[in-house]
Amino acid sequence: MDGSRPIEQVVAGRVFTEGPIWMDDGSLWFSDIPADQLWRWHPETGAELLRTPNNKGNGMTRDNQGRLVVCEHATSAVTRRTGDGMDREPLATHHAGVELNSPNDVVVARDGSILFTDPSFGRTLADMGVLRDVPQPHRGVYHVPPDGGEPELLVADMAQPNGLCLAPDESVLYVGDTVRAHIRAFRYDGGAAPFPLADAGVFASGISEVDTRDDNYVDGLKVDELGNVYVTGPGGVWVYASDGAWIGVIEVPEPAANLNWGGPDWRSLFITATTSVYRVRMRVAGHRLGYMR
Repeated sequence: MDGSRPIEQVVAGRVFTEGPIWMDDGSLWFSDIPADQLWRWHPETGAELLRTPNNKGNGMTRDNQGRLVVCEHATSAVTRRTGDGMDREPLATHHAGVELNSPNDVVVARDGSILFTDPSFGRTLADMGVLRDVPQPHRGVYHVPPDGGEPELLVADMAQPNGLCLAPDESVLYVGDTVRAHIRAFRYDGGAAPFPLADAGVFASGISEVDTRDDNYVDGLKVDELGNVYVTGPGGVWVYASDGAWIGVIEVPEPAANLNWGGPDWRSLFITATTSVYRVRMRVAGHRLGYMR
C-alpha cells in the first residue's frame, strides 16, 4: 500500500475497540466491548464516554435516515439507538422463535434492509458478552426487511460469520468467516433476492495462507468507491480488488478488529485496533451508504 500516508493513533488506552461509525457532527463513535462502553471521539475535543453499560455493543452502522444501529452481544439483539445512544429500540432478537446467538456486525442496504451476522462469540467469550448456551443451530447471516419483521436466514453454513459489506452496486454480499480465515461472496439482489442466498464461492482465501501466525483471522469488512474490499486481518487491513486479486496490506501497530470510512470527504479510514483507534488518509473514498451524505 501507499507508505507515504502515515497511520495516526487518535484514541489510546481502551480495552478492545470495535464498531467505528462516523457521525454528522464530525465525530467518530466506537464501542469498547469488554469495558461495556460507547465512546465518541472528535478531532477538536478528543474522546468522551457516552454510555455505560452498553450491552456489550459491538458492530455499528447507521440506517438511511442516519439513525444508529448497534449489534449487542449481551442481549443477543440488533437495536436502533437515538439520543446519544441512550434510547433503544430492538430490531431483531429471535429467529424461528429462538433467541439469536450474539449479533456481531451490520450493514444497511439502499432499500433499508438490515443485514447482520450472528456468530456465538458473545455467548462463549466472557469478556465479549455473557456466558450462556448457544441457542441457534447455526451461526447465521440474516436479513431484516425494510418494514421490519423477523430476520430471514441468508446463510447457514459458515463457522463464525463476522464482518460483512455490500458491493457498490449491491449485487454481491461479502462475509468474512473468522474461523476459516476467508471471505465468501454471495449473489444479492436486495429484498427481492431468493433466500438462502446463492453462494458465489470464496472471494479471498489468501489470508489463510498465513495460518502459522497467531493473529490469523478475518474480522471487519468494508468496500471503497471503486469496489475494492478491505478486511482486518494479520498485521492490519488487507485490501483486495473486486475480482479477488490481492492489492496489499495497510499495516497497523496493534491487531485490528474493524474499520470504517469517515471525515468530510469520506477519505479517512478509521481502524479500531485493540486498545486504540487509528486513522489513515486514503486516495479513494468509501462507498457511499445511505447515511453517507
